[in-house]
Amino acid sequence: MSLVLSKREHDKKDVVTSFTPWKEENDKEDKFEDAHEIIPAAATMTLISSLEECTTGLYLFLNNRFSDAINLIYPWSKNSIYHALVYGILMVVKAILTFDPQDIEIGMTAVKEALKTCNNFRRKGRITSFSRLVSKQGIKAVKEEELHAEVCYAECLILKSAVTLIQDESILGFLKSGINIGLSYQIYKDCQQILTQMPTTQSKTSRHLVGGVKFGLGAFNLMLSLMPPKTLKLLNVVGYYGDKEVGLTLLRESASESHINNVLSILTLLFYYNYICVAFGVEMGHNSSIENLFLMYLQKFPKCIILKFFHARFSMLKGKFENAQLTLEECIVIQNEWKQLNHLCYWELMGCHIFQQNWKQAYRYADQLFQDSKWSKAMYSYSKAMLLALLPSGFAKSVNEDMNSLFLNVDSLRIRFLGTSVPIEKFVAEKGQRYGSTTGWFTAQPILEFIYAWSGFRVMSKRLHLISCWLSVIDKGHDLLRENPSKEYGTDDISLLNLLKGLCLKHLGKYSMAEQYFNHVIQKQKLLKYDHYLVPYAYYELGILYYLKRDYDSAIKNLENIKNYKDYSMEARLQFRTHIALEQIAKVK
Repeated sequence: MSLVLSKREHDKKDVVTSFTPWKEENDKEDKFEDAHEIIPAAATMTLISSLEECTTGLYLFLNNRFSDAINLIYPWSKNSIYHALVYGILMVVKAILTFDPQDIEIGMTAVKEALKTCNNFRRKGRITSFSRLVSKQGIKAVKEEELHAEVCYAECLILKSAVTLIQDESILGFLKSGINIGLSYQIYKDCQQILTQMPTTQSKTSRHLVGGVKFGLGAFNLMLSLMPPKTLKLLNVVGYYGDKEVGLTLLRESASESHINNVLSILTLLFYYNYICVAFGVEMGHNSSIENLFLMYLQKFPKCIILKFFHARFSMLKGKFENAQLTLEECIVIQNEWKQLNHLCYWELMGCHIFQQNWKQAYRYADQLFQDSKWSKAMYSYSKAMLLALLPSGFAKSVNEDMNSLFLNVDSLRIRFLGTSVPIEKFVAEKGQRYGSTTGWFTAQPILEFIYAWSGFRVMSKRLHLISCWLSVIDKGHDLLRENPSKEYGTDDISLLNLLKGLCLKHLGKYSMAEQYFNHVIQKQKLLKYDHYLVPYAYYELGILYYLKRDYDSAIKNLENIKNYKDYSMEARLQFRTHIALEQIAKVK
């Protein structure tokens, strides 16, 4: 089947053709005209015109015109590889945002149809890789259109893996996703080898092909570099090891160039620097080059709720919580079509207010999430309860809620993923049972654990006075628990506060004192009854402390100790963190 179906008939002036914010000479080419309220439908489609129209669809999406984007892309989604891919992306994004079973099913159907469409344009009867074919017959044996189909097919496999993980909660579903991921990676590697042999004279569509391969390999290198070897085995990519720097370089190049996957590249980078680095990284370094590149996109799409959301996140990580709140509040009123995007804003707004100890405002957003969002009712119920613990008893009556009931209900609200509970939900469910059925605990204890579990102290690390404020809260808890020790939970509760006090002191640069408190936790490990996670996490924090002091041998020793512990809360998360930390130390040592 040929990619060139027929020549496009309608005027190309109504189509956005590329996005190159770094080249002023292309401004008139990539300028998005909001005046085009009615997007003309294409009567015919070529490879070039399909890329133009799909770029327009993505631009509509980035201008919060979600239905317009879908309506433009869908008609050609079964006859054009790029329409199929972009429609699949839009449907999967919607499924992830809503977590609605019907949307998830629509997303899976869209991805399966996209795979069929892309497969129709792939080389027929091929039993060997393209790279081997070229080595035998030369570069002319492969058509560029076939490579486009391969790259789109590989991207669709990733989308299918994502939906499978959401839809199929069994281990079989996980293995299916692993097979798809492994096949996708192989296709990208194969296409990369072919591109090195392509002639220097480029076609009008080759930049999209090159950009797609850079995006795919960049994302894979970054993803694989973060995963411990055991996880790679489960994902069926044994023998592949990602290089983080290679991945980030490829993604930066891809995001800086004009092609259809540049938007996905910048979004991948934004997610990495704003969330992955915070949750799993050794140091939360600020990358000005990525932020500058991001600001170019934001200038191009100033009303895009997704980009504005990341702008707010950048502000949070700089400690500018007031600025972040204003931006997030703007996001909420910008669009109302995909309300689930607003839920992302509610979550971050709740975090901003928690960090600043504005309990009532934080409760407002926790309650809004509980009412409207399907992502994690368990987490939202726990959030409401932990905030009520800090508010006057009269406030709970005014909102017709009971703290203990909210804590106890967390367990029944958990969702299952791969046949098991989500680790963070299991953690708060166990805590909810404890706090909802016992008395005598420090009222700030639940929220302190919540902040630690969500890397909140790292987010606050640019506002040291906030760290100091939370240190005062922890000291108050120490005093109260010493005055009224609990026979059942006393050692666990004091050890938690010791871990968090050490963490605050570390952020304040008081390394010697921090080290003492981390060691206090480790010394009590045989006396802990419930919170066994505290000891391996204390070893992790101690290892990072030594890393910051450039005592790399001691850092490695403490991080290696974590391998001696199993079956504790949030274990997988710590394994990822430890792997990344050891990799980082190996590079600088």
